[in-house]
Amino acid sequence: TPVEGAEVQVEQTRHAFLFGCNIFAWGRVGDEAGETAYRQRFSDVFNFATLPFYWWSYEGQRGQPIHERTAQVARWCQQQGIDCKGHPLAWNYAEPRWLPEDPDQVLELQLARIGDCVGRFGGLIDRWDVVNEATHFDRADCQARAPKLTAAWAAAGQTEFVRRCFQQARQANPKATLLINDYRVDPQYVQLIEKLVDDNGKPLYDVIGIQSHQHGGVWSNRKIWETCERFARFGVPLHFTETTVLSGQQGWERAQRGEDWPSTPEGEATQAREVERFYTMLYSHPAVAAITWWDFSDRAAWQRAPAGFLRKDMSPKPAYEVLHRLIKEKWWTRTTVRTGAQGKAAFRGTVGQYRIAVTAAGRTAEPQTLELRRGPANQITVRTSR
Repeated sequence: TPVEGAEVQVEQTRHAFLFGCNIFAWGRVGDEAGETAYRQRFSDVFNFATLPFYWWSYEGQRGQPIHERTAQVARWCQQQGIDCKGHPLAWNYAEPRWLPEDPDQVLELQLARIGDCVGRFGGLIDRWDVVNEATHFDRADCQARAPKLTAAWAAAGQTEFVRRCFQQARQANPKATLLINDYRVDPQYVQLIEKLVDDNGKPLYDVIGIQSHQHGGVWSNRKIWETCERFARFGVPLHFTETTVLSGQQGWERAQRGEDWPSTPEGEATQAREVERFYTMLYSHPAVAAITWWDFSDRAAWQRAPAGFLRKDMSPKPAYEVLHRLIKEKWWTRTTVRTGAQGKAAFRGTVGQYRIAVTAAGRTAEPQTLELRRGPANQITVRTSR
């Protein structure tokens, strides 16, 4: 029997969109108060975390990977309702010192490492940046810092190396979400992606990852949109995997000179404004499904840059407050509606998970959950007792 005039309280409980950050400083802040603030502020705003899997530091001694520490971080994230991604499984920016000279052996070790990590962490970490920065893998700095791994990559061939890494990851966990990731957003990256298909022409990747470090200056709206459009044509979700906007001096000069790179009041105001613009542009594009910030705090940030949402003392910058407001207020649905004569009520909300509570004739039905998705109409039926 349709119930007219019932009050329907709608409360979002989780975003479908992945708002994330790397969580590299977890457990390493250095003081109890700072560690507590880091964890609390991270879980207050993010539902997605990137965990480090850099081979040279992850397995500094052969056969002694730091799996247990990684599992500890991943379990904490799971308890907070935060999804995890491993980054990266294959990258020749540096290499373990113990790698052998033979390129064939190096490739086999690389593939074995991928299989071990992806298979071992299934259920805890089910998203992976499988190969990082493959478009320009043979650049001079990589050859200098990782000569053995770069030689193995070159011997296999640029595309074939990437293809085998993806095949290994897929075999280790068929349910995992696999990403290709790069700082290049030009046609060369497009050309590589076009080649990453199996023998039947099916893409080996599930998601295209796009880096957007903006140490040298922010992206224009035109560049943001054109980048999204360039890669949206592949028909898979886009993840902006490494996003940086500074709260201090722009440019790379301080990092190159090894100087202190402080956050400034003027820079923090600019960062807050640009964060709102950048996130709003990406969130509005239908192909974009995730944004990951790099790093959460200025303490131990990449290049020692003032890139964090938190200062070195773990106090929040204005950009953190802006992002929190966007994610948990502006893009977060809370509403109350009433049923009409047909016992139906409707609302428009942000995609994600919801709690639905219905009150009629002084009685409240058992709360129901609803996952609001893009696409066809989302419906839920709530039955009340007389």
